[in-house]
Amino acid sequence: MVRTTLRSLLSRKARLVLSGLAVVLGVMFVSGSFVLTDTMGHAVDRLFATAYAGIDVDVAATPKTDNPGAVATIPADLLATVRSTPGVASATGIVRVDGARVIGSNGKVVTALSGTPRFGTNWTGTSDLVQLRQGRGPQADDEIAMNAALAEAAAVKVGDRVGVLTRQPKTTFTLVGTFGYTGGRDSIGGAQEVAFTEPVAQQLMLGATGLYSDIEADAAPGVSPQTLRDRLAAATGAGYDVKTGEQLQAAQSAAARGQLSFINKIFLGFAGVALFVGVFLILNTFSIIVAQRTRELALLRAIGGSRRQMIGSVLVEAVVIGLLASVLGLAAGVGVGVLLAYVFGHTGGADTPLAQLGVPPSAVIAAFTVGILVTVVAAVLPALRASRIPPVAALQEVATPDRPLTRVTVAGSLVGAVGAAALGIGLSGKANGNTLQLILGGVLVCFIGVALLTPMIARPVVSGLGRLLSWSVPGKLGRRNAARNPRRTAITAAALMVGVALITGVNVILASAVKSMHQQADTKVSVDLIIAGEPGDVPATFDPAVLDQTKRIAGVRDAAGEYFDVARVDGKEIGVSAVTDLPAMTQMFPMHAQEGTLAALSADELVVDAKQAGERGLHAGSKVEIQLSQGQPHIMTVVGVYSSEVYHGWMLSVDAVRDFQIQQPAWGYLRVADGASVADVRTQVDRLLVDSPEVSVGDRSAFIAQQAAMLNKIVTMIQILLALTILIAVLGIINTLALSVLERTRELGLLRAIGLYRGQTMHMITVEAVVISVFGALLGLAVGSGLGAAVVRALRSQGIGALAFPWQQMATYVALAAVVGVVAATLPAIRAARINVLAAIGHE
Repeated sequence: MVRTTLRSLLSRKARLVLSGLAVVLGVMFVSGSFVLTDTMGHAVDRLFATAYAGIDVDVAATPKTDNPGAVATIPADLLATVRSTPGVASATGIVRVDGARVIGSNGKVVTALSGTPRFGTNWTGTSDLVQLRQGRGPQADDEIAMNAALAEAAAVKVGDRVGVLTRQPKTTFTLVGTFGYTGGRDSIGGAQEVAFTEPVAQQLMLGATGLYSDIEADAAPGVSPQTLRDRLAAATGAGYDVKTGEQLQAAQSAAARGQLSFINKIFLGFAGVALFVGVFLILNTFSIIVAQRTRELALLRAIGGSRRQMIGSVLVEAVVIGLLASVLGLAAGVGVGVLLAYVFGHTGGADTPLAQLGVPPSAVIAAFTVGILVTVVAAVLPALRASRIPPVAALQEVATPDRPLTRVTVAGSLVGAVGAAALGIGLSGKANGNTLQLILGGVLVCFIGVALLTPMIARPVVSGLGRLLSWSVPGKLGRRNAARNPRRTAITAAALMVGVALITGVNVILASAVKSMHQQADTKVSVDLIIAGEPGDVPATFDPAVLDQTKRIAGVRDAAGEYFDVARVDGKEIGVSAVTDLPAMTQMFPMHAQEGTLAALSADELVVDAKQAGERGLHAGSKVEIQLSQGQPHIMTVVGVYSSEVYHGWMLSVDAVRDFQIQQPAWGYLRVADGASVADVRTQVDRLLVDSPEVSVGDRSAFIAQQAAMLNKIVTMIQILLALTILIAVLGIINTLALSVLERTRELGLLRAIGLYRGQTMHMITVEAVVISVFGALLGLAVGSGLGAAVVRALRSQGIGALAFPWQQMATYVALAAVVGVVAATLPAIRAARINVLAAIGHE
C-alpha cells in the first residue's frame, strides 16, 4: 500500500508541487523569522562588543523615571572623585544624549529610523573606536563635527554652516570635521552623532554646564575591570550605576534582542495567518484528489484494502508533501532571513555587518513541526472521506455525489457562535488578563465558522455573481461550473476571504478612528490652529518664544502651549503635561470642573481628569507625589478634578517644566478672534516657525491627517505582510482549477467536439476563476466589516464612537480580486484549451 501511494504521488508531480507550495511559503515565514532574529542578534552582539571594547568601567547616574528618553546627570566634581579612586589610570567625562537633530541642506531635519538614536556628544578626541575622516574636532563653541553617515544624509561638507535642534531651539554651527569608526564604518548601527565642545554639549544636551551623562574610567595595569567597578561603586555611593564594559555590552545587547523578539512575534503572527490560509488550499487539494481517485480507491477496497489502509494512504501522501515542503521552506526561510537581516542592517544609514549566519534549532524544529503538522491536519478529513468509499464505486462511471450541506451548516453555526462569544468576551474587557488570547482565538474560530458556513451560501451567491459575466455560452458554463460544487468553491474562496477580511477589519477600525476624531474636532473642540509635529516616539518641539509671539499677532484670541514628560506617579509611569494657560485650555477643549477649580495653576498644583482621579482615590485638596524626569520628587496638590469628552490626563503648572526631560512645548493651540482671517494668522505663525522644521501649523483637519499618517503606515505594512496570504489564495485558485480541469477532461473534450473554440474554453475557465475570486473577496469584506464594527463598538469608551467603512478601499479590493481571478486562471485555461479532443473523449 505504501509503494502504491508513493507511485501515485510521483505520477502526479504537478499536483505535488502545487499542494506543497502553500506550506513552503508558510514554513518560509516561520523559519525566516527565527533566522532573522538570530542572525541580527549575533550582529548586534558584535556591534556592541566593538562599541564598548575600549571601556573598562562606566559610571552613570540612576534615572529618575523609566522614561526611555530620560537622562540622569552627573555633577562635574564627581569626575575628581573617580580619578582619585585607587586603580583608575584615567577618567573622562562624557556627554552622550539622544536628541540632537541636524537640519540638512534642504532645510529639513535628517530623518532616522524609529528607535535609532541621534546623539549629541562632547568631542573627546580620536580613539581606538573613533577616527577622523576629514577636518578636525570642534574647538570653538560655534563648531561641530559629525559622523560621516550623518554628513552624507544631511548633504553637508566641512566648512558648511549647519543648524542643529537640541533641548534648545535651532542653533547654527560650522562643520569643521567628519569622523568614522574602526572597520571603515560611517556609523554604529545607523546612529547619528554630532560632537560639540564640552560646555556647549553640556548646555544643549543636559541643560546646564558642569554636568555629564557618564564617566568612563580606564583601569590601571594589574587592576581588573571587575575590581575597579567595585571600588568605584563604593567611592561614588548610592544613586549611581557602575558597570564594566562587558556589562554594558550585555545590557545593550539584551535590550536590542528584546526588540528583535518583538519583530519575531510579528512575523510569526503573519506566518500563522499564512499557514491557516494554506490549510484551506491543502484541504481542497486532497478533497479533489480523493474525488478524482474514487474509482482507484474503490478498486483497492475491492481487492482487500481496509479503511485504515485508505486513511493511511492519504496521510502518507500528506506526510511526504509536508516533509518536502518543510525542507524547501526551511531553505527558503534561511535565505529570506539573511536577506532581511542584511536589509535591516543597512537601512536608514545603518552599517551593521552580519557577524554570522544564525540558524537556531528552533528554526529547524518549527519548520518541520509546522510543515508536517499543518499538512497532515488538513488531510485528515479527505482521508476519512477516502475510507468511506464503497468497493462498488469501482463499477460506477462517476464519482460519488456531493453530500448534503446540513451537517456542515450546523457545525459552522455552532463554531461561529463559539467564536463570536469568545470575541465578545475579549472585547468587553472582562477577560481578566486573557483579553488578547480571547480576541485572537475568537477571530480564528470565527473564520473557521464562516468557512464551514460558506458552502451553504456559495451556490446562490456564485450564481448571482456569474450572471454578470454570463452574457455568452462560455460565461454561462463558467458560472455553472463554479456553482455546481459548493464545497470546493467555498474552500477555495475561503482562502482569499481570510486575507481580505483582516485587511478590511483594520481599515474599518482606522476609518472609524479618523471619523471619530473629525467629529470630536468639529463639534467639541474650539481650536482654530494647532502647532504640532509628526507623531513619533518623542514628540517634536519648538521654541517657547513662539507662543509669546503668537499672542501678539493681530486676530489671535487665545494661545496655549502644552509640554510633555513621562513621570512616576505612585510608582507607576504615566504621561503628564504642563500647560501655559489652563483657563484657555478649558475653553478650547471644553472641560468642566467636578471638584475644585480650573483656574491658573501655581507651582506644585495640578488638575486631573475624573477617571484617573477615581482610580487613585484623589479629590480636590489631595496630595500626590510626582517624580519627573529631572529633579527631586514633587508633592503636588490636586486643585481640580475635571471631565471632558476630548481631553484626558494630568495637567501641571508650567513651572514644573524645569524638571521635564524636554523643556520645549510639543503642541500649541490657537483660537482666532471673530472676524479675523484664520489663513492670515496661519501665514504669520508659519513665519515664526521657520527655525522649527519638525513642526508646522494647520487647522484641525490638517492636524488629524498628520496624526493619522502613522496609522496609515501601519496599515500599509499590514497589507504588505498579508499579501502572502493573497498569494497563497491565488495558488489555491490555480490548484483548484488545474485539478478541476483534469477532473473534467472528458467533459471538456465533449464541449470541444460539439464546437467550443479554444478561446471560448479559456473564457469559460476565466469566468469560473473570477467568480470564485470575487466571491472570496466579497465574503472577506463582509466578515472584515463585521469584525471591524465589533472592535469599534468595544472601543466606544476610548473615544471611537463613529463607525465608518472605507468604501473606496473595499471597491479596490473587489476589483483586485477580479484581476487575481484572471491571473489565476491563465495556466489552467491554457491547459484546458490545449486538451486533445479525441483523447479527452476517451478519457476515464
